[in-house]
Amino acid sequence: MKKSGKAIVATGHPLVSGAAIEIIESGGNAFDATVGAGFASAVAEQTLTSLGGGGFLLARTYRGEETLFDFFTNTPGRSLDQSDLEPHFFPITIHFPGSDQDFNIGLGSVAVPGNLKGFLHVHKRLGRLELKDILQPAIRLAGEGLKLNDWQGYFLNLLEPIVTHSPEGRKLYTINENCAKQGDHITNQELADFLSQLPEDYGDSFYRGELARKIDYDMRNGQGLLTAEDLAAYKVIERSPLAIGYRDYTFLTNPAPSMGGSLIGLALSLLETQDISGIKYHSAQHILQTAKLMTEVEKLREKGISSSSLLKSGDRVRQFSRGTTHISIADAEGNVASMTCSNGEGSGYFVPGTGIMLNNMMGEDDLHPDWFHASPPGQLVSSMMSPSLLLKNNAVAMVIGSGGSKRIRTAMAQVLSAIVDFNIPVQQAVESPRIHWDGAIMQVEPGLPQEAIDALKEHWPVNTWSTIDVYFGGVHTVIPDVSGGGDPRRGGSVRIHEK
Repeated sequence: MKKSGKAIVATGHPLVSGAAIEIIESGGNAFDATVGAGFASAVAEQTLTSLGGGGFLLARTYRGEETLFDFFTNTPGRSLDQSDLEPHFFPITIHFPGSDQDFNIGLGSVAVPGNLKGFLHVHKRLGRLELKDILQPAIRLAGEGLKLNDWQGYFLNLLEPIVTHSPEGRKLYTINENCAKQGDHITNQELADFLSQLPEDYGDSFYRGELARKIDYDMRNGQGLLTAEDLAAYKVIERSPLAIGYRDYTFLTNPAPSMGGSLIGLALSLLETQDISGIKYHSAQHILQTAKLMTEVEKLREKGISSSSLLKSGDRVRQFSRGTTHISIADAEGNVASMTCSNGEGSGYFVPGTGIMLNNMMGEDDLHPDWFHASPPGQLVSSMMSPSLLLKNNAVAMVIGSGGSKRIRTAMAQVLSAIVDFNIPVQQAVESPRIHWDGAIMQVEPGLPQEAIDALKEHWPVNTWSTIDVYFGGVHTVIPDVSGGGDPRRGGSVRIHEK
């Protein structure tokens, strides 16, 4: 790939983007910057991700080598009596602006975490700087603290029953007996100390040593399922990305057993059959065409069909689809990385002495259609997360990904089509109003022409929102050597570094 002299970063927080740029300025490549940003994100976006969660990173080197690193969660319970694998967790009600929703948390909701091992694995495979150097921004953020911005203050208060469930959580996230809010300054010294020892320990204590034993002890005494054997057995998996043709491009994304990438691929395959010549962006005709495609993809998904390659097999895959955050980075040398991570809503349980909250992915009802803990220990959990790349003439044309639960696939497809099919500038494409078919109602952000909304109402029930919202995803995307788009729905931040 042509070397541009320009590095571009798009993330969900200005401090995370700043951490990535700091690492690049220190001589790091895109993979150093992405891993360092991942550690920083675990501090600055503490309600969306954690070293105790899971994720995926799609990497392409300047030589054209492509790897999907799968470090998502596994089902726990190794060495436990299988007859005792019951859902030892409890519901917490979260009061969203539009409705209440119950999430299961507690020790029994924790799946085997992969983020920490994944970050370290990618750094060892593709990084250039010393680990201690790429950890510095995250260590500084955790130790010196940061002021909560609007988005993180909002998310923290939304998840207050979870983040303040334990004494450790209350110590971290309450000020004068109230949950920390936008503008408050928070620190996590235990996390800073944990990160500071990583260059020597390299995660061994967490996965095989003293911390693993402490986690095991707490789980066995609190009816949890995560064991020391689970942690010791966890491995990062390297896969070939799923490649799907789209017009003159190749879309690279997260392959099976995850579902999100193949569903986006299915949407693109259907979209490619549509004639868009002469159609105006966000016209009634365009929005109606987009909506019909969404409903068709949803029908196929409900039948267990996730991409054109599965149309005959109808395979079903368990999936996870909750809150997430995304990082897209292209460096000046032609390396690119797309990484999406999640902690679910968090379990409320903190690993002793680390400031790390573990995930609650075993307590998600949509993850377990056959009921909780029906799967044996050590099974890979699937996900809707879809870190992706778009190639043209064997060069990277786009780095893209999103948070947003089930809206990941519709958000990414709309942004990608806006840029590729309608030549919309990247930031405008990211900010443009979106629609999403939730299976019963067409959810519509404000800003579309009235004739487009009227056209939708002729076919489906329509709920028009009063403002853009985190519900509709958080697409952070980079066009290498050109620009980036940070999604305002999730505090998006773009930074550019030129030599």
